[in-house]
Amino acid sequence: MNGTPAAPTPVVLGIDDLRPLPRATRIARTSGEGVQLLLEHRDAFIDELWLDHDLGGDDSIMPVVTLLEEAAFNGRPFDIGAILVHSANPIGAQTVVRSLTYWNYHVRRATA
Repeated sequence: MNGTPAAPTPVVLGIDDLRPLPRATRIARTSGEGVQLLLEHRDAFIDELWLDHDLGGDDSIMPVVTLLEEAAFNGRPFDIGAILVHSANPIGAQTVVRSLTYWNYHVRRATA
């Protein structure tokens, strides 16, 4: 041992109803769980946030997007290094990317 402290484990959150997201340190499977997960990390840096648009049945990522938008509107956006949208729904994914880009989040399409 050289006495150098270990680097902190990156915080990688995922909100997806089906995918395993192996890089994620925590995964929410519904929009409600996703909102709760973000609120638990409200005052911490999130290295990556992976978002799927369609979350099964009538559920979608939009309540999570609304939370992120409202935080930015109120002048206190979430501190997120990168938001990666990995949805198979191209229109839904485009909506998420456009909405969050407007609020200056670093967001892009990705493959999970």
